[in-house]
Amino acid sequence: MKKVLYTDFVKTESLIEELLGKKEIKKAITRNNLYKFWGKAAGEKFAGKSKPYSMLGGGVMVIACENAIVAQELTLRKTQILVKLEPYLKSLKLNVKDLKFDPKKWQE
Repeated sequence: MKKVLYTDFVKTESLIEELLGKKEIKKAITRNNLYKFWGKAAGEKFAGKSKPYSMLGGGVMVIACENAIVAQELTLRKTQILVKLEPYLKSLKLNVKDLKFDPKKWQE
């Protein structure tokens, strides 16, 4: 039986550095950071009944909603939510121009 030598180890730091250097990973981390602020922008009442789902082209953020009633309520509050998100968007250097509320995307 041939003896296997494990001498070509790659350091964890170099793997992390390589991953963080990729454009897709940076974008995902930035979006994830924005999603963490959703509860503050939506308010306590809607934080548990809605959550960011994805981003579409043109700066549209899709929000999954528990039901159509929540989607309608949030649609009526869209302007206020965008104003509350503004400081977070500036600090993360993101451009969100619109919010789309979709009850079909909701998952427990």
